[in-house]
Amino acid sequence: MARGKVQMKRIENPVHRQVTFCKRRSGLLKKAKELSVLCDAEIGVFIFSPHGKFYELATNGSMQELVERYMKVSGGNMQPDEQAKETQSLDAKEEINMLKKEIEILQKGLRYLVGGGAEHSQMTMDELLMLEKNLEIWICHIRSKKMEIMSKEIQLLKNKEGIMKAANQYLQDKIEESVDFSNFASMSPYPLTIQNEIFEF
Repeated sequence: MARGKVQMKRIENPVHRQVTFCKRRSGLLKKAKELSVLCDAEIGVFIFSPHGKFYELATNGSMQELVERYMKVSGGNMQPDEQAKETQSLDAKEEINMLKKEIEILQKGLRYLVGGGAEHSQMTMDELLMLEKNLEIWICHIRSKKMEIMSKEIQLLKNKEGIMKAANQYLQDKIEESVDFSNFASMSPYPLTIQNEIFEF
């Protein structure tokens, strides 16, 4: 009987997932070795398990040699760490320039809002659109904070209401006990001194 087609999605059962990982990992490494032998190819494979365990395969030589060869072929003379630092530095510079530009536009927009239309002629359409977008974002933040504060105040009032209800019920029970005791004392055929002796007994 032919096996049904396996649906490509994450296996939810952790045991089945681990078993499948072990089987497929072994199969992948086996196929890589076979391809290397059959076609005289140099193959390097990195595998990280779901738990962070590391597996590697270098069919010819070491993995370090393969990585260095890859770096030369891809045109990167720097080490991977140096490349990552250079990329992060460029990204940081771009982000700083973008933030500076946005701050300048916001300052210009603030001067326009405070000082009337004096700055209107100096603001471009793109700057006005960015200012409008930021104003909408600020309004959303303000409304969100307002709703958060109102929710806290409502919850606080509900807590106070619960405390007051509990205190009211306690006082009501005390009043009912007092009334019941007074009725009992007035209906009893014994004098009050005898009643006290009965209760003390």
